[in-house]
Amino acid sequence: MARVLLLLPVAGYRNEDFLAAAQRLEVEVIAIADYCPRLAPRWGLSPLAAVPFDRPQLAVEIVLKHLTARPDAVLAADDHGVELAALLRERLGLAGNPPAAVARLRDKLEFRQLLREAALSCPPFAHLPDEVEPDTWQPPCDYPVVVKARRLSASRAVVRADDAASFASAVRQARRIQRYADRQAGQLGLLVEAFIPGREYALEGLLDDGRLRVLALFDKPDPLDGPYFEETLYVTPSRLPAATQQAIADAVQRACRAAGLVTGPVHAEMRVNDAGVWLLEIAPRAIGGLCGRVLRHALGMSLEELILRHALGQPVPEATAGEGAGVMMIPIPRRGIYEGVDHLQKAAAVPGITDIQITVEAGTLLKPVPEGASYLGFIFARAADATAAETALRAAHAQLALRIRPEVELVPSDG
Repeated sequence: MARVLLLLPVAGYRNEDFLAAAQRLEVEVIAIADYCPRLAPRWGLSPLAAVPFDRPQLAVEIVLKHLTARPDAVLAADDHGVELAALLRERLGLAGNPPAAVARLRDKLEFRQLLREAALSCPPFAHLPDEVEPDTWQPPCDYPVVVKARRLSASRAVVRADDAASFASAVRQARRIQRYADRQAGQLGLLVEAFIPGREYALEGLLDDGRLRVLALFDKPDPLDGPYFEETLYVTPSRLPAATQQAIADAVQRACRAAGLVTGPVHAEMRVNDAGVWLLEIAPRAIGGLCGRVLRHALGMSLEELILRHALGQPVPEATAGEGAGVMMIPIPRRGIYEGVDHLQKAAAVPGITDIQITVEAGTLLKPVPEGASYLGFIFARAADATAAETALRAAHAQLALRIRPEVELVPSDG
């Protein structure tokens, strides 16, 4: 029986999908989790259940010390574990992407430098050290600019600034979020770059010996112009002209080659305008959240099963184009305590809607971007084409009524 070491973060969306795929393929799973190292021993959990994914150099030693069986493959369920997974593959002598390449792609500043070296389209950018006050620092271009934390995902700590006053505010906001979310924030600083106009798109792909296979190209129909960049809709197949779709695939292929990526899933984000394709990021992992479920019909299996098959050297089918499909990451309208959602049945009854998953529990503190790191839930659609799928998603979302109360309820005084 094949054996896979899976890095499954405690708060990961895709853990169940990966475990279900492994069961279908009759693959033995060695699960590595990131529970608190103080709590895990009290709960009687193995040391492999309390591995610090965000400290990969330390984590690799913990895993290797307590690993009792050699796996045939190592995979990370999401972005948090990709660097550790790469280090483990290297130490175990398994095929995979070089750890240095994976680490470079997780860093937005390093990625911009890579684009410049590879002569790919790249906006003016600069590094803003943590100790430098934004009021005394000159951005590398005219406004508008975008301030970005270097290693956070899902549009977290990404803020547009249109003038000097909003720039100073954006820097302080991004720094505060990064300090909370990244233990190395003080050493990292921020990325500041020119705002790139145009629509956004996302490519889901698979690398095989360095060759990119496009699984899907998603349109993002909602404009993402700031000041924050909350992603909502992904629909496929893309409605872009074939020549533009090919230009996107070519740019992603060139960037992967320049980075040194050779195998496994790839998720790329880009903007397209009259000047061409502008890559925003390339991640050596699959699409986040539960969004991968939207590809199940086109792939003939779950995306997680396809990734497992590829990692184990098993046959992987080609994706089939055709009918439209889409997913909405349900927007979080405001900060507050989530109490529930009404009219779910009405939303689910909209023609074309295949599933609605609410992924937060009642009592959860909701934080919209740029602070939030999680989604409220997901709506899935399948229809005759991408436009019909988009229409279904918007109609279903319009039916939902969220109940969110303020964090602190003021009690009237007797006086």
